[in-house]
Amino acid sequence: MMSEMIREDGRKYNELRPIKIEAGVLERADGSAYLEVGGNKILVAVYGPRESYIRRLLEPNTGVIRCRYNMAPFSVDDRKRPGPDRRSSEISKITADALRPALMLENYPRSMVDIYIEVIEAEGGTRCAGITAASIALVDAGIPMKDIVVGCAAGKVNDEIILDLSEVEDKEGQADVPIAMMPRTGEITLLQSDGDLSQEEFEEAINLAMEGCRKVNEIQKEALMKKYSAEMSD
Repeated sequence: MMSEMIREDGRKYNELRPIKIEAGVLERADGSAYLEVGGNKILVAVYGPRESYIRRLLEPNTGVIRCRYNMAPFSVDDRKRPGPDRRSSEISKITADALRPALMLENYPRSMVDIYIEVIEAEGGTRCAGITAASIALVDAGIPMKDIVVGCAAGKVNDEIILDLSEVEDKEGQADVPIAMMPRTGEITLLQSDGDLSQEEFEEAINLAMEGCRKVNEIQKEALMKKYSAEMSD
């Protein structure tokens, strides 16, 4: 049975927040992207593939991906302490892990791809938004990929499974299930779960998050088409 729930911001249970994505917004990066979803504003820069100055990180048969996720001190209501913390280090790692399966790094042995994710404003769901924007920046950098990775979350609020939790829903809700996937094959590259869910609710949340990923992927493709059609017309 479909839920009749209407959320505080007026969305239905399976409705995404407004999304805006732009590709190629930074001239000095090899690839870049800007994303807005709800109150989130995220900027991503990609550099590489290039030879790393850190020799111990190089792999003889493949390239290496590194990711740095950072929230600006002014991105949240309570000013965040500048610099890396435990949460940003964790999100940096899982973002790299989520993107790695899509990258054809075997084409670039002994090289490094660096991804910098800067959260300018935060309003819930920044890890999924960062993955979504980073994937666009990687495409913009011309790095061969099997598919565009996209992130989205579902969760449980007031005993209802809903899509794309806002910050308030994330903080006050009962559960959160962020995922990342490659839409072409349906392969899930990130799956996390936090909170209290039955087996049935967990499966419902995953299916709803995958549905959200497919919707966001259409916006990703539109952003790339807009960028490259503009380049061709110049």
